[in-house]
Amino acid sequence: MTETADNLRWLYAGRALRSLSTAFLTVVFPLYLAQSGYSASRIGLVLSLSAALNIGLVAAVGLLADRYGRRTVLIGLSSLSAAAGIALALTPVALPVLVLTSGLGGVGRGGGAGSGGGWGPVLPVEQPLVAGSARQDSTRAFGRLSFIGVMASAVGSLIAAVPAFLAPHGVPLAAGYRLLFALSGVLSLGIVAVSLPIRDRRPEPSTEAPPAIPLRRLLGRLGLTNALNGFGFGFLGPLLTYWFYRRYGMGAAELAVLYTIVNLVTAVPYLASSLLVQRLGQVRTVVVTRIAGVLALAAMPFMPSAAWAGAMYALRMGLNSLGMPARQSFSMDAAQESYRSRVAAFSSLPSQATSMISPAIGGAVMEEFLNFPIFGAAFFMLANGITYYLAFAHDDKPPGAGRTGPREALGGSSAH
Repeated sequence: MTETADNLRWLYAGRALRSLSTAFLTVVFPLYLAQSGYSASRIGLVLSLSAALNIGLVAAVGLLADRYGRRTVLIGLSSLSAAAGIALALTPVALPVLVLTSGLGGVGRGGGAGSGGGWGPVLPVEQPLVAGSARQDSTRAFGRLSFIGVMASAVGSLIAAVPAFLAPHGVPLAAGYRLLFALSGVLSLGIVAVSLPIRDRRPEPSTEAPPAIPLRRLLGRLGLTNALNGFGFGFLGPLLTYWFYRRYGMGAAELAVLYTIVNLVTAVPYLASSLLVQRLGQVRTVVVTRIAGVLALAAMPFMPSAAWAGAMYALRMGLNSLGMPARQSFSMDAAQESYRSRVAAFSSLPSQATSMISPAIGGAVMEEFLNFPIFGAAFFMLANGITYYLAFAHDDKPPGAGRTGPREALGGSSAH
């Protein structure tokens, strides 16, 4: 087995462990706060402060990983997550501890149904490592990574039910939640173990071919498109369960079934992304799947039943999964290898920032216009697809072309 194949094997294992942990923490962390007597406003405060801390961590990771090595930073992040899980399991419920653990450890912060743990400060480390290890077809490697993550998330969602299962047997809910926090710490130590064999060999900037898109221009274009996408996700993610409740009267059990189905539906398209890229190219794959997903999303309010609306949502998420590996591989192909962590980090910050703004707007307008978050998300995601095409269409590598390096893979001049 080659060194790059070994790398991918360990990276896949790390994503599986991380996605397993992220899935159940995303469910139980807010419930643990509520069980501990935190009001809705205090829960919101914890999540907002931890989100701000998480954004700062993403930026720091982008700078440190390119300078000191991605494997080293990956091990450091996993160690932080291990410490966070153990601290939550052993310490009293105090606001500073909760903010630090959820912010530095990523506790309770997932990327939504179908994301498979592809979220947060680990991305600026993980994406360059995957791209550098997949010498011929990075889209396929990213697709497999996400597929593994989604399948692990489906299992993790079931693990979140353990505290409720133990409660009738004399185990208090709070103790059950702490048990899962301890499990997350153990899983993070497992990530440290599988990260140790990873080889991280990066060329010096002086030895690399010039990038197809200069760094500042690439960050500006990715930042703009991601900011639009963040606005859309902010409308959709936090308010979607409430929309299903208000629009169709769906309860917690029905929503749990829906999100489990969505996780499973989104898994397979990740594997098919590289096949579509061979026909359309990376950029056109992203744009076509994004616009088709917008159409499915915009159709949801017109569905006659919860089942049909859920089917449209699952279709939208499946289309999003089909385009996501192409989007990730294009970003990495467009960047010089020595700067890939910075590109992954700083291009994602606008998305995280704007996704914190739109929930407040959507929630306020939703009181008068129930479907506003759905249409708001569709509008910004459509704008994202159009802007992405205008920004990168000329830099798309030809359909079916192999990847041989940053310039050759994109097949274009830097003057655009």
